[in-house]
Amino acid sequence: MHAWLCENPTGVDALQWKELPTPQPQAGEVLVEIKAASLNFPDLLIVQNKYQHKPPLPFVPGSEYAGVVAAVGEGVTQLNVGQNVACLSGTGGFGTHAIAPAKLCMPLPAGFPFVDAAAFIMIYATSHHALIDRAQLKAGETVLVLGAAGGVGTAAIQIAKAAGARVIAAASTDEKCELCRSIGADATINYTQHPVPTAFRDAVKAATDGKGPDVIYDPVGGDFAEPAFRSIAWRGRYLVVGFAAGPIPSLPLNLALLKGASIVGVFWGDYSRREPKANAAMVGELAQWYARGLVKPVIDRTMPMADLKAAYARMGSRAVQGKLVLVN
Repeated sequence: MHAWLCENPTGVDALQWKELPTPQPQAGEVLVEIKAASLNFPDLLIVQNKYQHKPPLPFVPGSEYAGVVAAVGEGVTQLNVGQNVACLSGTGGFGTHAIAPAKLCMPLPAGFPFVDAAAFIMIYATSHHALIDRAQLKAGETVLVLGAAGGVGTAAIQIAKAAGARVIAAASTDEKCELCRSIGADATINYTQHPVPTAFRDAVKAATDGKGPDVIYDPVGGDFAEPAFRSIAWRGRYLVVGFAAGPIPSLPLNLALLKGASIVGVFWGDYSRREPKANAAMVGELAQWYARGLVKPVIDRTMPMADLKAAYARMGSRAVQGKLVLVN
């Protein structure tokens, strides 16, 4: 097999494409022949040694991938050789083969292409857990999605619309705003034209007729967090999803008091480990939503696995709309 190996987590430039022995699955594991792997923001952090999960060195990055089961380990009965699966195992995806725990593999129904499958689990599970479970989103409520043209942002738009909510999407260009409208957003805010704090808050106020959003989905953090939270509606829920902007913001807690609002942490990875039955049911529901056409990953582009470093550069330039997927 071949894979991008991280022997020194100092950044993307340190990754090397190497030939490695093809591993054999142990008990409870499967060997997956990778057809497609998506690039997620944690995949950048992990090779910079900035992610909360720090795998032992050396490791192969690539948290999410799809392919064909090539071998099964002892005790694996739910998957068979030749079966198509999507996996989210945290590492291993940026190569030709990977070992994955069988319990972390989602069998793919007929008609679920590898490219979509490789871009599916992380963004839709995160957004479903955030909006449906943590925020208890109700039909008729208004959701403000920050970073709305990215992977989790586009998934959040689709899930909120499937739940019957009104969606305001905030993104950094007119092109990205148009993408958000094309997948269901009811209104958009170009925050380069409405900069934080004042103009952005005014735009949110105008888009909600002065009421403010009931739910704020924030994978961005940074300078957007406080003005977004100041705009929230009474009994609003502010979802802390991530910090793509870099700095982890500090929110004045008196704002939560004055708005009767909740600051809600979203850590889907730990949810999947702590509540596996609930997570499995959620992923099953999402697969059904895909089959019904309610959700579909937005694919920015596909690139050869050999172009991983160029894919990282495109993600770092904030040019990506939806998900980048690498293919073998």
